[in-house]
Amino acid sequence: MSAKYVALLRGINVGGNNKLPMKDLASIFENSGCKNVVTYIQSGNVLFECAPNVARLQSTVGAAIEKKFGFNPPFVVRQSDDLEKVLRGNPFLKAGAKEDELHVVFLADEPTSEAITRLEQNRVSPDEFAVRGKEIYLRLPNGAGRSKLATAPSHPKFGIVATARNWRTVKKLFEMVS
Repeated sequence: MSAKYVALLRGINVGGNNKLPMKDLASIFENSGCKNVVTYIQSGNVLFECAPNVARLQSTVGAAIEKKFGFNPPFVVRQSDDLEKVLRGNPFLKAGAKEDELHVVFLADEPTSEAITRLEQNRVSPDEFAVRGKEIYLRLPNGAGRSKLATAPSHPKFGIVATARNWRTVKKLFEMVS
């Protein structure tokens, strides 16, 4: 039985590095056994259906991208139900924050207490974060571009594969995968 998923690739088509046309990315997922593959915007969001063997899929897709484009981007995968939980679980939205201040960092694994401490060391007021399982909710009133907190989970010292999306993108991805 197939399930609906979203793959969130990190660092695709950002600042001229790691160029990967979405048409090619969709083909790679299709060639890896996925069905109903759709991409959303140029930043590595792929919606698809497949039988549940996500670890094999990540390996296959990563190897195919590396063979064709010369890099192997890290990425995380979430089922449609996971995205619904993310939308319902944002503590900052519940507290009345503006949607354009909100971001979600999707992690491959739950962060350790040491990783959370490193996040706190990169937080400068008024930025805020909340860790909920394998997601980090960010509230960045001055924008992500000026925030040390926004880039901290992607730093190698954090120790976990991580990729962030703004709240508008998270909402759109859920709408598309539902």
